[in-house]
Amino acid sequence: MIRPLMGALLSQSAQIEELLDAYGARSNCQWCGFRSLTAAMKHFSDVSYELLHIRYSLPAYRLLPVERDFVKATDETLSFTAHVLRHAAEKMLEKAEQLGLPVPPERRREKSYSEELAPGQLSRCCITRKIETVSETVTLLTTAFLNLAAESKDVRAASRAKPSEYACYLRASVSEKRLRSLELEFHNLQSLYDTYVSGTEAEELDTNLPVLRGHISVVFHLLRTATLFVHHYERHVSKPPCDSPDRHEPLVEGKALLDVLMKYVITHISLYIDCAENLCREMLKRYAEVGQIEVPVPPYRGFHVRPSTLISRLVLHYGSEVKMALDEELYNAALPLELFRANEKINAQKRRWLAAEVMRLGLVQEQNGQGTEIDAIIRHIVLTLAGRSKLILYEQPLQLPEGPVRQEATLLEKVVDAMANLLAMGKIDVEANLTTKFIGDKRVLADIKLLAESGYGEDNFGNNAPLPEKLGYLRR
Repeated sequence: MIRPLMGALLSQSAQIEELLDAYGARSNCQWCGFRSLTAAMKHFSDVSYELLHIRYSLPAYRLLPVERDFVKATDETLSFTAHVLRHAAEKMLEKAEQLGLPVPPERRREKSYSEELAPGQLSRCCITRKIETVSETVTLLTTAFLNLAAESKDVRAASRAKPSEYACYLRASVSEKRLRSLELEFHNLQSLYDTYVSGTEAEELDTNLPVLRGHISVVFHLLRTATLFVHHYERHVSKPPCDSPDRHEPLVEGKALLDVLMKYVITHISLYIDCAENLCREMLKRYAEVGQIEVPVPPYRGFHVRPSTLISRLVLHYGSEVKMALDEELYNAALPLELFRANEKINAQKRRWLAAEVMRLGLVQEQNGQGTEIDAIIRHIVLTLAGRSKLILYEQPLQLPEGPVRQEATLLEKVVDAMANLLAMGKIDVEANLTTKFIGDKRVLADIKLLAESGYGEDNFGNNAPLPEKLGYLRR
């Protein structure tokens, strides 16, 4: 299989398909089968050209090693598409005779499409372009790749699917629509590289940039291959052209096509995105510019599951080290359990604030109160603070916990203890306006700040809230 032949097949089949469509062959029982065969020639010559491009470009891509033999797998897939093309050609000749189409008696020999390239390469003498800062360039590309990597998680998950699950994935994450959208985004990223990085001094100063470009390109071409495979499956395998008695059987068995799609294309998309993600994170670490921000503590129950998980996913997305500082103690922001631990200090601050507010407002008059009298005092204080927007009440009517109280304690101490229990049980919360600091890579801090401004993905009552589009990768 050679590129000149695939290029000629692609060009000729595309022209014939347009001619057939102009005369309505798609909706004609006599001609729809021939039109379907023409489409197959177009799809599989296009796929073959993509695979040949990958095969010839591999030395320039400088791909990182993966656990599969990509060259062997590519050659096997090329053999598969060549078989389909040969089968399609035979069927087209049969159909042409049935339709009375003239078949040229002479056939062009293989040497007519030979691809004999002269050895060697042209000298590299173009002047290297200068750019402002290499770090900004690296940051732009690696961040964009990491965002696309997060966006493609649903497609990459299909690489772990069992054969019995293939059809389900085609209806969801591996649909033609989904693949075409992702293909376009990786193509845009490749264009971004070629416009702003290719031929600049950045490529010379950071040798990982060409490696990243190779991974962007191979993923783009694999996505294009996947789109063509899925298009043919959806349009011509699972949906025959018509139900006329003389329609031909699909050129390729659906199971065989899905096997190639999942085991070769989707699997290698996942593998090369995975290793390029790690490369991007290592590159970002080298160019990290450390800073710090001060943001409010999540208003609903501090760093509980949702905000802690979102912060952790955000930090892990970039791979940079970020610490949270609270009361002179540092917490690893990449670990949700570390952030959970900070709630001990946050709740202690809230209890102190609550006790001070009760005293400042004079809400407890020292007297001997027992039993239900204390309960009434507590309810009165809670409602008073809630009415002044200093306290959030999550339970109405408020049920006070039963338990022993310190008999020797003053009424104020008993009230403060009861309020602390309500706070610990999540029945109430306070508007203490607490803040914390994050220290680390400024790019990561910018997203943490945006997350904090968005309420950490929830409202004041813990309900799920939408995130800004820039943080969409956190929801995937």
